[in-house]
Amino acid sequence: MSRTGQPHPAPATAIVVGSSTLPRGHWFPEHSHPVHQLVWSRTGVLSVRTDAGTWLLPPTMALWVPAGVPHSTGTTSGAVMRSPYVAPRECPVSWSEPTVVAVTPLLRDLVDHLALPSLPAPARGRAEAVLFDLLAPLTVRTVSLPEPADPRALLVAERLTADPTDNRTLDAWGTVAGTSGRTLARLFTAETGMSFGHWREQLRMRASMPLLAEGRTVESVARRVGYASASSFVAAFHRTLGLTPRQYFP
Repeated sequence: MSRTGQPHPAPATAIVVGSSTLPRGHWFPEHSHPVHQLVWSRTGVLSVRTDAGTWLLPPTMALWVPAGVPHSTGTTSGAVMRSPYVAPRECPVSWSEPTVVAVTPLLRDLVDHLALPSLPAPARGRAEAVLFDLLAPLTVRTVSLPEPADPRALLVAERLTADPTDNRTLDAWGTVAGTSGRTLARLFTAETGMSFGHWREQLRMRASMPLLAEGRTVESVARRVGYASASSFVAAFHRTLGLTPRQYFP
């Protein structure tokens, strides 16, 4: 077992499937593995952070994390993580960077099949070969949401995290934070690398994910994360993630 409680493949096995139930708000601290990991949740939405960004993964997507890449994994809403761990010496996949893959019903069932502890070696070998064949890269953008360090900007960030529907202007937030809207704009740009408007849009996309994963309608999710219409939410979602909500949660 790894120091995060996750298994590594045994010498005679190319793939070992680890399962973990993550309660709301739980995070594994940053770590890396000597093996590749396909980070996937059977239910809920997982978040995976690396130096390259943060991915939000519903059950229809998984993230290939190559061996040795530092990452942290968690969930804001709770998830059941079921991740294949792959021995590099037995792996035909050569991706050197974190890569999103589509989780089809067949791939999902294969992961469940490989999780069976009593699976005979010949059957396991056949299932592993098919799983590798099914790993198809998917073009999905990451969600970047760094927190500002300045206490005035951080106060605004925390208030918006608690209520993404809050549409106050920067000048109005300046009154709350004891500064000017101009200063807040400068702080968000300097400390997060993005404008306040861009940061808030990223926050709303992150907040929308667990709601969409629950099967809520696009219209209801749009309202719950601060958009006046479903069309404006869909446009923002596509602009941020490169897919529409229905493509992300088919």
